[in-house]
Amino acid sequence: MSRPGQGVMMPVNGLGFPPQNVARVVVWEWLNEHSRWRPYTATVCHHIENVLKEDARGSVVLGQVDAQLVPYVIDLQSMHQFRQDTGARARWLTGSPDPLVWGVGSTCGLFSSPLRVPALPVKNLNGTGPVHPALAGMTGILLCAAGLPVCLTRAPKPILHPPPVSKSDVKPVPGVPGVCRKTKKKHLKKSKNPEDVVRRYMQKVKNPPDEDCTICMERLVTASGYEGVLRHKGVRPELVGRLGRCGHMYHLLCLVAMYSNGNKDGSLQCPTCKAIYGEKTGTQPPGKMEFHLIPHSLPGFADTQTIRIVYDIPTGIQGPEHPNPGKKFTARGFPRHCYLPNNEKGRKVLRLLITAWERRLIFTIGTSNTTGESDTVVWNEIHHKTEFGSNLTGHGYPDASYLDNVLAELTAQGVSEAAAKA
Repeated sequence: MSRPGQGVMMPVNGLGFPPQNVARVVVWEWLNEHSRWRPYTATVCHHIENVLKEDARGSVVLGQVDAQLVPYVIDLQSMHQFRQDTGARARWLTGSPDPLVWGVGSTCGLFSSPLRVPALPVKNLNGTGPVHPALAGMTGILLCAAGLPVCLTRAPKPILHPPPVSKSDVKPVPGVPGVCRKTKKKHLKKSKNPEDVVRRYMQKVKNPPDEDCTICMERLVTASGYEGVLRHKGVRPELVGRLGRCGHMYHLLCLVAMYSNGNKDGSLQCPTCKAIYGEKTGTQPPGKMEFHLIPHSLPGFADTQTIRIVYDIPTGIQGPEHPNPGKKFTARGFPRHCYLPNNEKGRKVLRLLITAWERRLIFTIGTSNTTGESDTVVWNEIHHKTEFGSNLTGHGYPDASYLDNVLAELTAQGVSEAAAKA
């Protein structure tokens, strides 16, 4: 992290500053009990950067890359490091994600050196693109140890939020009623008999082809692989059915087993083509979704205002539909702010996101892909833009294909205008 005493601005031997096309490696530091800044290892720094690119408001599990730091997690939103087992904040980071970087930039802060030699840039070994962060970072450390000057520059900083907005400037989104949606815990609909649900969407096949059932991997002309494992009255293990719209065939008993192992919400999803029959719902924990207009424009949408979505989910206890019923789940990085352009397609995406939220499809409880933390609230295959004024993490604008991509992701979850009208 940036801290006082970074050196002075000065050229060396009249040669000016080094070129821009060189590696830049972030060095993260923590403040110890003696108020001294101590750097993490190159491996840990690289891990923090990878997590930051994925979710700048998430958390970093340090034990994934350093066994000595297993108890510690960094909360990127508050810039604090705490112990998972005790919750104590043993070490902490200050400021915003604006770390120091080994390497050379267009403007360099140079440590003065009695040798008065030019700063040595860390160049790529093959001459194209940056070198591995650990290699470049170690090179910078060795240069310092040898008494040679090392250039420091600031890494580009993601613009996660818009400028401050007064309450009077916040307006409802045209064509979208209300400004908030809340979801409460929904109990499983136990009245949905698995056999009845499966038969609703299947047509019986009298003479099935001699091919595999892709659920149990047994031939359709033989009995289901679930014979003897799962028994349902009226569902013989050799019965085969065809799904109505897509035409894919399975053992009825296999589909009953698949449905019984899912959310049991009255919907069925073809395991081959992912076609959805009925209304699919998810396992999103209770929370609140707010949405409104703010008088600022996104990169690439200079002539339109911005739709801001705010998701807020508190920590809680997992229900029977979750991976570990009765166990506590965490909710890192909330409230989460997301952004859409206020144009026709952006408002269409918002309306469908509201439907997805009401069906509990936006989030789920699982294991974070970026931190490895389990039993935590994670995104559920519907991508959002969480970076307002830049696209350094890949979760911002400009992105010409984003609105079409997210519409396709919503359709894959059974959320579309066509499905709503059906």
